[in-house]
Amino acid sequence: MEGPRVVETVTAQIADEQARLDDLLTMVDAVRHRLETRARAVQRHRADVDQPQALLERDRETYELEQRLTEYSAAEIGLFFGRIDVEDDDPENPVPDDGPGGDGAVLDRRYIGRIGLHTPDDEMRTLLMDWRAPMARPFYLATTLHPEGVHVRRHIRTRGRRVTDVADERLSGDADYTAGADGGEGSVAQEGALLYAVNRARSRHMSDIVDTIVAEQDRIIREEHRGVTVVQGGPGTGKTAVALHRTAYLLYTWREQLAKTGVLIIGPNRRFLDYISQVLPSLGETGVVLATPGTLLPGVTTRPIGAESLVAQEVKGSLEMLEILANAVKDHQTVPEEPVEFLIDGVTLELTPAMVRAARTRARRSRRPHNQARDRFLSHALDLLAEALATSIGTDPLGGENLLSAADRVQLRDDLAEESAVTTALDGFWPELTAEEVLAGLYGSRSAVDSAAGDYDDLTRDALLRTDGTVRPDDWTEVDAPLLDELAELLGIVGIEEAEDDERRKWQAKVEEAQEALDILTGSAAQDLDDGTDAEILMAYDVIDAEQLAERQRVRTSLSTAERAAADRTWAFGHVIVDEAQELSAMAWRMVFRRSPNRWMTLVGDPAQTGSPAGVEDWTTALSPFVRDRWKLHELTVNYRTPADISAIADRILARIDPAQQTPSCLRETGTGVREFPLADLRRAVTEAAGRAGEGLVGVIGVPDRLAAVAGITDDLAADIVVSDVTGAKGLEFDEVVLIEPAEIAAASPQGLNDTYVAVTRATQGLTLVHDRSLPWED
Repeated sequence: MEGPRVVETVTAQIADEQARLDDLLTMVDAVRHRLETRARAVQRHRADVDQPQALLERDRETYELEQRLTEYSAAEIGLFFGRIDVEDDDPENPVPDDGPGGDGAVLDRRYIGRIGLHTPDDEMRTLLMDWRAPMARPFYLATTLHPEGVHVRRHIRTRGRRVTDVADERLSGDADYTAGADGGEGSVAQEGALLYAVNRARSRHMSDIVDTIVAEQDRIIREEHRGVTVVQGGPGTGKTAVALHRTAYLLYTWREQLAKTGVLIIGPNRRFLDYISQVLPSLGETGVVLATPGTLLPGVTTRPIGAESLVAQEVKGSLEMLEILANAVKDHQTVPEEPVEFLIDGVTLELTPAMVRAARTRARRSRRPHNQARDRFLSHALDLLAEALATSIGTDPLGGENLLSAADRVQLRDDLAEESAVTTALDGFWPELTAEEVLAGLYGSRSAVDSAAGDYDDLTRDALLRTDGTVRPDDWTEVDAPLLDELAELLGIVGIEEAEDDERRKWQAKVEEAQEALDILTGSAAQDLDDGTDAEILMAYDVIDAEQLAERQRVRTSLSTAERAAADRTWAFGHVIVDEAQELSAMAWRMVFRRSPNRWMTLVGDPAQTGSPAGVEDWTTALSPFVRDRWKLHELTVNYRTPADISAIADRILARIDPAQQTPSCLRETGTGVREFPLADLRRAVTEAAGRAGEGLVGVIGVPDRLAAVAGITDDLAADIVVSDVTGAKGLEFDEVVLIEPAEIAAASPQGLNDTYVAVTRATQGLTLVHDRSLPWED
């Protein structure tokens, strides 16, 4: 008779939670309605174009309303997912612990969800607690051994606006109580929630883990270390999920600071960014910048890293590029072999190689970037030319002092600065440059490569030279982005902040001009009314001051922090998160750390999965140039994604990559299993994998030359199938993986085994090996 009573109890619990969810959703709907009404009213409001401040305030309010609407809309799905009945000296929502195993204590009942909700009265009683709030933390940390004051933890499963299941865990209370078939109470609810999460079908967008965060993940998410935090873990340990939930937690905890500076998330490829793009809105956060290393530079579009040879990837990612790029810039600071003659008002004037060399030395000694040092070069060269011209035309024929005065010499210099022939010649010896021009010039010329990289071997120089004749200032690969960023530093390309400083200086000049105009008006009025009477007519200076007058000509921006940050190469982010961090080259690390001057970063990766020949071998080598030993390592130890039968294969590969690295333990024994097919049966292998995936996602992975043959197969299938090489599959997961000829992946690069390790571990359920050659982990 226990069975029916259990069903009845669970049904009643579901009904109770459904009523609770309905009340909260009614509140959310009401808030959304108010926000939508206000947004429409703001959009209808027409601010006077002569009132820039009003326009700015309108645009700012519109943006804030849209952000709040996005937050409430995203949180509506899966609004809450759990509750805890926890000991509290001053419970806000008191309930007696009178359930099975309860000890009668008065507890605080806290519902945990994606956003926080409170009663709309003066009491502001908490109805739903944001999962990031400190008082929600026991939901994730409590265990029977360390209950954290929690008596009962309830997991609530929803689909859309409907509660579908509940499961309770008795963590403390009656010490003599033994959980049994009592409506879900027991010690397996957390494990059940985890298994449900890892077994559900995958899609092209990642799901959050906010309802299944475990203690070791929670400690990293809430890590208080204000430096570089490294999160290392094998495949399937939840590194990406931890990084994203840490982003949401930081934005919640340090909102005021990070609202001004923003958070940057760097992922390995565009497909990965699309995959994670919906997680943060579901957690109540949207104000972040998502980028790949190839898209960190505003206005620069890059091709995938696979467009470069492995040698080119290694060379362009190495620190040797610092010297090569510096030389490439210096090669544009030229000296003529012969004097350059100018005819100035009938007088022949020579710009000698010695003059140019002296001006170049003066500019280089300034230690300023190339474009910013250009003024020094031009100024000194003009001084030397003016002195030569003064000597030529002012020499006293009787041997006395030069006949030109100091004022005459200054005028000569000013006149020379207006001579187009002179300025054109000087521009050629120290031109204003862009990063794109310098890099295109380097790649496209054997002589330029030989000059800039003359101290390096032929292999290095050949890797830099593009022999296909396609060098253009807008044709770049992902490995070029860090080089363009480095060149921008060498050249002194300004960002938005520097441009705004310049704009502020111009603004102050406008204020001063406006004040002069008002002073003139005031003076005129004093002359017009010199009979000592008071004016009865309002004058301009009576209703407007200098700043108001200048304001009418001032251009303002209403961009959000994230939009401003994404458009500014020199933006200093408050926090930076890098996923698949092991793929960054030494040059890419320089680019990333420039965007984090406070060195507050979360780095997520696994050196055993490094596929780039210029990538990370160990964290100490990668990080010590920037933070020395001031970084903290966390390791994730449980594989939630990969079943044990697939992990057994991965463990054999890992033993060859790094025998010392510990393998994570597996949560599940098996999914749909491991299968093998010959290459001739590729169609059958893909078709059967698609059938097993059902509504889930299938990944077909192989070297690029193999993937072309897959298109004709997938076109005939209704399943959701992603066909990709290993680089494009990094960071992703699939229900079923079809791996084509693993030996080819292993042989494709020096990191081939690492790539094979990545490919094998993308599967959450089943792995299909399609091959004719021996499997690389069985050699």
